Amino acid sequence: MSALPRQTRLSGLEPLQITPQSNFVNVGERTNVTGSAQFKKLILEDRYDEAVVVARQQVESGAQVIDVNMDEGLLDSEQAMVTYLNLIAAEPDIARVPVMVDSSKWSVIEAGLKCLQGKGIVNSISMKEGETEFLRQARLVRRYGAAVVVMAFDEVGQADSIERKVEICSRAYQLLTQQIGFPPEDIIFDPNVFAIATGIEEHNNYAVDFIEATRELKRRFPYSHISGGVSNVSFSFRGNEPVRQAIHAVFLYHAIKAGMDMGIVNAGALPLYDDLDADLRERVEDVVLNRRPDGTERLLEIADRFKGKKGEKKVEDLAWREKPVRDRLSHSLVHGIDQYIETDTEEARAQSTRPLDVIEGPLMDGMNVVGDLFGAGKMFLPQVVKSARVMKKAVAYLLPYIEAEKLRTGDVGKSNGKIVMATVKGDVHDIGKNIVGVVLACNNFDVIDLGVMVPAQTILDRARAENADLIGLSGLITPSLEEMSHVAKEMQRQGFTMPLLIGGATTSRAHTALKIDPHYKSPTVWVKDASRAVGVAQSLISIELREPFVAANSADYAEIRERHKTRGDGKRLVPLAKARGQRFNGSWADYTPPAPKQPGLHVLDDYSLAELVEYIDWTPFFNTWELAGRYPAILSDEIVGAQANELYRDARAMLKQIVDEKWLTAKAVFALWSANAIGDDVVVETAALLPSGEGVRRADEGTAKQSTTESPSSPRTLTPTPLPEGEGFHTTLHFLRQQADKPIDRPDFCLADFIAPKDSGKQDWIGAFAVTAGIGIEAHVARFEAAFDDYNAIMLKALADRFAEALAERLHQRVRKEFWGYAADEALDNDALIGEGYRGIRPAPGYPACPEHSEKATLFRLLDAESNAGIRLTESFAMYPAAAVSGYYFSHPDSQYFVVGRVSKEQVEDYARRKGVPVLQAERWLASNLDYDPE
Repeated sequence: MSALPRQTRLSGLEPLQITPQSNFVNVGERTNVTGSAQFKKLILEDRYDEAVVVARQQVESGAQVIDVNMDEGLLDSEQAMVTYLNLIAAEPDIARVPVMVDSSKWSVIEAGLKCLQGKGIVNSISMKEGETEFLRQARLVRRYGAAVVVMAFDEVGQADSIERKVEICSRAYQLLTQQIGFPPEDIIFDPNVFAIATGIEEHNNYAVDFIEATRELKRRFPYSHISGGVSNVSFSFRGNEPVRQAIHAVFLYHAIKAGMDMGIVNAGALPLYDDLDADLRERVEDVVLNRRPDGTERLLEIADRFKGKKGEKKVEDLAWREKPVRDRLSHSLVHGIDQYIETDTEEARAQSTRPLDVIEGPLMDGMNVVGDLFGAGKMFLPQVVKSARVMKKAVAYLLPYIEAEKLRTGDVGKSNGKIVMATVKGDVHDIGKNIVGVVLACNNFDVIDLGVMVPAQTILDRARAENADLIGLSGLITPSLEEMSHVAKEMQRQGFTMPLLIGGATTSRAHTALKIDPHYKSPTVWVKDASRAVGVAQSLISIELREPFVAANSADYAEIRERHKTRGDGKRLVPLAKARGQRFNGSWADYTPPAPKQPGLHVLDDYSLAELVEYIDWTPFFNTWELAGRYPAILSDEIVGAQANELYRDARAMLKQIVDEKWLTAKAVFALWSANAIGDDVVVETAALLPSGEGVRRADEGTAKQSTTESPSSPRTLTPTPLPEGEGFHTTLHFLRQQADKPIDRPDFCLADFIAPKDSGKQDWIGAFAVTAGIGIEAHVARFEAAFDDYNAIMLKALADRFAEALAERLHQRVRKEFWGYAADEALDNDALIGEGYRGIRPAPGYPACPEHSEKATLFRLLDAESNAGIRLTESFAMYPAAAVSGYYFSHPDSQYFVVGRVSKEQVEDYARRKGVPVLQAERWLASNLDYDPE
């Protein structure tokens, strides 16, 4: 196996690889008692549960590393560090990122290092106590497997000049690498950021000293990193946030160009360097770069102008309309303004030799700025999609002129490359794919989007016909993983050589390495999200970048396969009999399951959208747009708050249109049936509520009772015709069981455990549901796409998804309170509903508690979901319309969500037998859950 490239690799539960192509690495510092008064108060008052929330907010806000510091005189710092790190280690959404253990006391650092479960960073060590102590601490850091921040501090004191910074860091580097073999890529220099514009002349060159020291250190030690506390530089202007942020923007602009690649900085609050007021930027730059002796005085002269007053209304600044047309086009693209785009495009066309020159010149120049800002983390996804809307409108205006020019000269222009994209056969989800397509198009890639449910041969035929450079596959449901493997096999069999890109919610680097890449000899690359797509595509297209990029990717996959090979088949699983012996105990002797007040099957033909608005969970909506954070906190978030507010305003405006103009129709069907568990199965008594053709009578053939109320939120209840005794219709639902090796007091769960066993003598009940809010969406999406408005097309799909989830939440609430009635007195607000603070669960086939999608077919057959709710299943068990939710209802007070996780060959064979399907078929359905390789 070839050696991995020399790059910094950190980890929490997930890896963080820092490459030369990586964006600036943002370190979150709010979990630092010296940097956050709020966090300090929580720790001092022993409110650790609330302090954990601070860490979660940091990660959700985009921190790639979290800095934890407990240096406070009133604290037992070692104990506080250990307590806090152990608490966040138990939270997977926090523990996924690396930790920077930060303290001025070595004992606190070492206590923290003993708690880390991945590869973290020590902040910091220095030579202030001499070389012997420096090397002792460094050896321990190395032994604990961490990277290290080295402060520019020696026996004399902190470095405050270029020469001292470079001298101390160079000396430290030699000691670390030559005496103890410390990897250069695990060394992070902090050459000390000091405050400028303090009024003391010796301080005037501090920023320049840092920038130039950074440049020299990066030249000498290219594998190491440069970090710094950016907020220090503007300390003398505390209280004037606009000026401070301007200083940060200018300082970072020059420091990052010089090689600074890591630091504690609030990127979201930074103004764009080019958007700063010209006078302010010039005077800030004078101070940061120390270009004139009166720089501080000149900045002070204008500082109050930018401070702003509370409640002051912002007036639109149209000064940019006075600039040359090239600048106006760039401004429109960067800021997503389409109001003037046709006028400016025509002006540019009139000045150009040919219409293509407008695209390849000012428009692409503007989109390159967008790409650079997005890549640097200074623009967010919704802004990029708005920029794409402006670009598409400009191109659409030019298209007739381009076609005429093409007929006359045959000139077709140039692009960065051509990619054919598709959601694979059987899958209907395309929001993520559409976003990736928009981002690639913004970077001058020719994107051919084949849509959803696209067969493998259609994708390959089109790629050949278009002479594509890349193929991109997308999928959301787990059966799509197998279809992607099939496409890879066909590409190999049919002699394709173009790179294959893999993306979508269920995909992963590990699955791509293990199940897709081995089937195709040309590059197969997993793309985590839209922000990575351009870098991956450009690397694969570029003659210079492709070879090292592919080599690194192949080495990464080889390492994953090696780890997988040596982990040992089934070692972490217990035998199925042992897992079943450790099942959940429902206390059936003392517990009587509640009977529903209104059993049977119920249909809601046109549910009120207005009623659902208050049940919307907005957090996943922001995640769709790759804005990390929980609603409503995200609206005031320091990093993404401004963009989140703008996106939320747009969403609420469209939401009102959807409701007022009835763009969408919401439908639902649900049923409550008697049931009992037999082993890991649940046998359901569905009586005569199945569709005709199943050998039973259908309820709505003469016996359906229509509600007398006009409200669309009132259901039609389909009452079964009474059957002779013993003539009921039984259906079996099949579930899977955890096989984790757990302590005796912790059960290995199966959903069947939450239903009373047949031999308990207790009658129990189970519910099932299917809802959609996507009926009627196609015409509106088509209307937006025809207007080159991807932003609103994606917005509508995202909101339809939110309505569907809101209907599922509201319906479950009504079932608990009205139809089943076991929680008639429940009084929960929407936050409590989203937090699942109620009794009972509604797990869905394909999700962790019941990961096998084919059970959806049984559920849909029982509900007759296609006739009753307008939802159908694809051959891979995806629901169409895509804005749909389905699942089961369990009422047991101790029922809970869990992850089945990996299962043994023994359980798969047992599951196949219970379902009456071939083992091979069950293996395909459970491909991502197998603890063995069926191939």
